[in-house]
Amino acid sequence: MRVLYVSHTANVAGAEHSLLVLLRALSGAVVEPVLACPEGELATAARAIGVDVCAVPGTDLSSRLHPRHTAREAARAARTGRALGVIGRESRADLVHANTPRAGLISAFAGGAGGARPVVHVRDSTPPGRVPGLTLSFLARRASAFVSTSRFLADQLPRGPQAAIVANAVEPDRFDPSVLDRRAARVRLELGESEPVLAVVAQISPHKGQSDAIRALALVRRTHPDARLLLIGSIKFTSAATRYDNHAYGAELDSLIEQLGLGDAVTFLGERSDIPQILAAVDVLLVPSWYEPFGRAAIEAMMMGVPVIATSVGGIKEVISDGVDGLVLDPRNAPAWAQAIVGLIADPERRRAMGARGRRRALRDFSPGRHAEQMLDVYERALRGPGQVARQAGAARYALAPIRSGMPPHD
Repeated sequence: MRVLYVSHTANVAGAEHSLLVLLRALSGAVVEPVLACPEGELATAARAIGVDVCAVPGTDLSSRLHPRHTAREAARAARTGRALGVIGRESRADLVHANTPRAGLISAFAGGAGGARPVVHVRDSTPPGRVPGLTLSFLARRASAFVSTSRFLADQLPRGPQAAIVANAVEPDRFDPSVLDRRAARVRLELGESEPVLAVVAQISPHKGQSDAIRALALVRRTHPDARLLLIGSIKFTSAATRYDNHAYGAELDSLIEQLGLGDAVTFLGERSDIPQILAAVDVLLVPSWYEPFGRAAIEAMMMGVPVIATSVGGIKEVISDGVDGLVLDPRNAPAWAQAIVGLIADPERRRAMGARGRRRALRDFSPGRHAEQMLDVYERALRGPGQVARQAGAARYALAPIRSGMPPHD
């Protein structure tokens, strides 16, 4: 089966990391992958794992209308669509897998592969407004299937196309706590052996909640003055299509740290390729996002046996079992987060037990092999035509019987 994967961006954030995991998992399987994306970080990473890459212009087309930006990016999207049409024909692709709705929009304009309708991967919430709604409605008519990473996202999809929930995956051989030494990891990061260490792994953006983690740390240090916070991630998206002013937010974080006197307690590590080694040094991972469609960092921490405190908004509630392999709290409530953090710091045995349960859950439900198997099932059913992939049910639930979702519900 020849599959043309499409990304509208050259950047590598959560959606692109997940795509790379899928491409690695499919290596040697029945899929012959080709990736169409702009030249840059993603193309380099894909080539490094042996995937053929075809460069396309890409686009920052936004759901927000702008008199100049929208017209310019629409023209770029059209050029990208034409390029995709050529690539699809030349690669003789059986199927197109668009890694985001933006990529799906471009693929739909391109006519997919030989006229085939694309599989569209929905990995993030669609912002409110008429344009996003029209975009999803358009894709509902043009896509052969929607794939979402959580029920939270699936519930936002319009009726019509085939749909399935397939959880993201993380590589257990890379995120293996048994081969990474905690003490060595701490020495490398210049952390004390007994210091409580918290971390946030996310791009620098307001909705990821780094400012709330900093405020929580200030409260934690009242009882644990040696507590530290690692912020792993960078400002990834800065175009006019970006929802937030991420550069301004980065400056706000610096100001907040100074105001709270946390200059020696918060460390910005930037974009890192050694996330497993960093997590080996961490006591608790924080996911304080205002909303989190899935939470890739959470399953990476679970695979490393690190307990997670996560936001209650979004699909991450389907990943973390509150009180079992982590804690789930409402976002934007620094005192509540600080209290939960202090409780875990004071109870190492509870942390170890949560971490062990998280590792078992991640191995069971979030392995690359399971993820690839479920995606292949989606591809095969999409190729057979309408009605072959699990469809959206009524308002209450999502019908998943034909495809194992890998996401047991957490009520």
